Amino acid sequence: MSHVPAATRALRVLRFLATQADPVPLDRISRACDLPRSTAYHLLNTMIDEGFVVHLPDEHRYGLGVAAFEVGSGFTRQEPLARLARRPLAELVDRTGHGAHLAVLHGRDVLYVIEERAPGRPPLVTDVGVRLPAHLTASGRAILAALPASQVRALYPDRAAFVDRHGKGPASLSALRTVLSATRQRGHATEDGEVTPGLRSVAAAVLDHNAHPVAGVAVTFPGEAGDDDATAQAIAAAVTATAQRLTRRVSGAAASSR
Repeated sequence: MSHVPAATRALRVLRFLATQADPVPLDRISRACDLPRSTAYHLLNTMIDEGFVVHLPDEHRYGLGVAAFEVGSGFTRQEPLARLARRPLAELVDRTGHGAHLAVLHGRDVLYVIEERAPGRPPLVTDVGVRLPAHLTASGRAILAALPASQVRALYPDRAAFVDRHGKGPASLSALRTVLSATRQRGHATEDGEVTPGLRSVAAAVLDHNAHPVAGVAVTFPGEAGDDDATAQAIAAAVTATAQRLTRRVSGAAASSR
């Protein structure tokens, strides 16, 4: 596999800027992307010339440019991730008997791009196009747990970044780190009533060829269904297997092994 450091750094910067709610200063980009300040400065200037980044001189901040928007719009039109995931999610619903969904990280939120409803089950809040706080959702936690610590820290710089829904869930970076550490040890993320009282979710991350999380796969089920550890573990195993299947498809591992 070829390795182009400059391209890797540019994509790392783009990925970081795409997670931010507002334009950010140079020093923050440098820290989050683990780049020397001078390297980040010259890289950003090149990306400005190509239209992927804009500089706001009065604010001393950098944000995404029109070219980045065009790339994002192209993704929306093609929906490759949604196309790859639709059948595996439908099979996950058949296997578990509960609703499943696919979400991607958008700033500090997760954006739901697929929802597969189980027959006879009521609709969930995780409808397509809905955004929810990443730190409260199983999908978000699965994605955040796979991100570098520096990127999580940049996403949640202070307590004001932690939105509350029902008085549950982490309200500080240290509390979130504890949740994410448990997620990594467990191998999947969970949430219990933090999005919708009475409902629980389990999720696992979908990774690209660089082991970067591109989405989270989750199943949501009634709280009482999770009282049986065997049931909860079976759902978690099914979710994890589906995420691994999508990881192979997204990363191209399956194609390269043929």
